[in-house]
Amino acid sequence: MSDPCEMCMYYQYDEEYDCYECGAGLDEDDMYRFLTGNAGECVYFRAGDEYQIVKHQM
Repeated sequence: MSDPCEMCMYYQYDEEYDCYECGAGLDEDDMYRFLTGNAGECVYFRAGDEYQIVKHQM
């Protein structure tokens, strides 16, 4: 099964750091859970089709 973050519209590529990151504006506690893999279901997850994601990034 793939990472659910890859299907989220907040999953963005950061050219400066050459990696993907969450652009949902997580607070300190949410970021800790995200980085340690203990996030469970993400409350910020927003599924979007590829067209919405590309439009959001432009």
